[in-house]
Amino acid sequence: MSILFSPAQIGSLQLRNRLVMTPIHLGYSPKGEVNDQLIEFYRARARGGVGLIIVGGCGIDRIGNAFGMTQLDDDRFIPGLRRLVDAVHEEGAKIVPQLYQAGRYAHSALTGQPSVAPSPIASRLTGQTPEELTEGKIVEIIASFVSAAKRSQAAGFDGVEILASAGYLISQFLSPVTNQRTDRYGGDLEARMTFGLEVVEAVREAVGPDYPIIVRVAGNDFVPGSHTNTESRAFCQALEKAGVNAINVTGGWHETPVPQLTMNVPPGAYTYLASGIKQVVSIPVIACNRINTPDLAEEILEEGKADFIGMARPLLADPELPNKAMNGHSELIRQCIGCNQGCLDYVFRLKPTSCLVNAEAGREAELASSGPTKESQRILVIGAGPAGMEFARVATARGHQVTIWEESEQSGGQLKLAASPPGRQDFLNLGTYLANACLELGVTIEYNVKATSEKVLSAVQENFTRVVIATGARPISPPIPIEAGVETLQAWDVLLGRGKIGKNVIVVGGGAVGVDTALLLAECGTLDNDTLRFLMLQHAETDKELYRLLTQGSKRITVLEMDKGIGRDIGPSTRWSMLADLKRYKVNCHDQTKVLEVRADGVLVENDGTQKVIPADTVILAVGSRSNNELYLALQGKIESLSIIGDAAKPRKVLDAIHEAYAEAIRV
Repeated sequence: MSILFSPAQIGSLQLRNRLVMTPIHLGYSPKGEVNDQLIEFYRARARGGVGLIIVGGCGIDRIGNAFGMTQLDDDRFIPGLRRLVDAVHEEGAKIVPQLYQAGRYAHSALTGQPSVAPSPIASRLTGQTPEELTEGKIVEIIASFVSAAKRSQAAGFDGVEILASAGYLISQFLSPVTNQRTDRYGGDLEARMTFGLEVVEAVREAVGPDYPIIVRVAGNDFVPGSHTNTESRAFCQALEKAGVNAINVTGGWHETPVPQLTMNVPPGAYTYLASGIKQVVSIPVIACNRINTPDLAEEILEEGKADFIGMARPLLADPELPNKAMNGHSELIRQCIGCNQGCLDYVFRLKPTSCLVNAEAGREAELASSGPTKESQRILVIGAGPAGMEFARVATARGHQVTIWEESEQSGGQLKLAASPPGRQDFLNLGTYLANACLELGVTIEYNVKATSEKVLSAVQENFTRVVIATGARPISPPIPIEAGVETLQAWDVLLGRGKIGKNVIVVGGGAVGVDTALLLAECGTLDNDTLRFLMLQHAETDKELYRLLTQGSKRITVLEMDKGIGRDIGPSTRWSMLADLKRYKVNCHDQTKVLEVRADGVLVENDGTQKVIPADTVILAVGSRSNNELYLALQGKIESLSIIGDAAKPRKVLDAIHEAYAEAIRV
């Protein structure tokens, strides 16, 4: 019997299973009020089978607020919150709000007032210096936590979660990095825990002994000079004594230099933090961060590392994940791929959360009226990349009959390219899902079919009423003079494992594809994981030497970018870690550098008016792509119902291709 889908309790709260949807910032409440968008978003996740939903964050006041956040700071919000609670309860799930106060992570441009913190130490997240909290103001904030908890109770929520992780206010009191007070709220660890414990104790007194309280903690701050799992365990022991019913363990602060949620974080990498806390408390522990599949969740529970599993982005990607797993259809789960393009990157841009793999996320209320088509069409799709397969999936689900012609012997298009660099393999999961979903729905995919205009026109005359062009894009060859006899490679070929690569490599183009290519080649000749494990277990080398062997490969790589900045087209939540990897692997990066000529002895470049030759035995071109739209142009005016989607229309990100394909499919 599955442990994940067995009933369980948190305090007095009975849950139908051990899967928790942990807080995710959505930005769906621009005025702080619950609306249909928020309700239908969470209703879909409750209907999908999750046991507990934690709505977060929910602002307890305005000084520690964030963009588009649901509010708990006034009684006028209670009726809307009650509507949300009722919707989730109707679907059989339980729901609690996360009580949120950002401290120095709040941005004054959004709140209209200076942020506050235990000490006036500048925030690395906002760049602003907060005001130091007086003891009187501390009392007011604790009262705000209490008032928010009481409103939660009045709205019918099944409990509350108190936010004490990720570098927000309670975390700031806990850490010696951000708390340099000399009163009773500062000093040693016990003193620094005072504020957090006073919040918990005050909330417990206000809501009564049986109302469930969860606290979300950082299992390790991953900030130099701050807390490790040792201090976190001590805090959690104190929380249990203060009357907390469960501990929700996440990773580090938002300002940590250690990636927490990006694709290169191994699945379940931070489960050890929850396991460390579970060893010292007797209340339930929730494990989080990059736990994307039911199989991994089951393994964590079976090994006793946690009592509950927290998923946020996986349920953003597929609200039906629990039901699919319980019904034996895990192969049809639309996995989160950790790209952050529609979630964290949108949050950084103050846009409501979306999802690369799920074009319906956040649009559940808007799309509620869309259903099966009234008139089934026979549709021919050219190209089995992400756009072509997404269109086919959605159109078939609505009742159309879809056939895909794919020129190669496999589906997925450019997803294989995207998945080639180290730590990017999750892109393949999207291709696998789309292929499985199309197969399940009965989409016909014909491989090794070269689509010509004549062949398409003949097929339309015989069988099809609509044609959709999803032929993707091709790499660009820039107009750079190349000395006779000198060969260059396209980055796409290198990412697919084609071509012989020398020792001195120059990558022309410092965008996402150029960075991906450089990182792929940077790992050549480095220590593999099995050897690293063996050497560490045997104490065969020092930590310093092992690090050198992990980061010093066999190739010397240089990236050249004509414009200012490397990786400018990479999302902000991912770019910083990829740039850090380039530095870690000692990849030489030069922006504002123009390539003048590719010669036998290297590449002639110009920077700030100075020319020089950079030696190279391999030159790789990564300067962009152009739409592969020749077939579409040839068919224009000859087919009544003809459309073009994805990179065939315009080269962009995978998110754009998926969303455009979805939109086209529901228009048909």
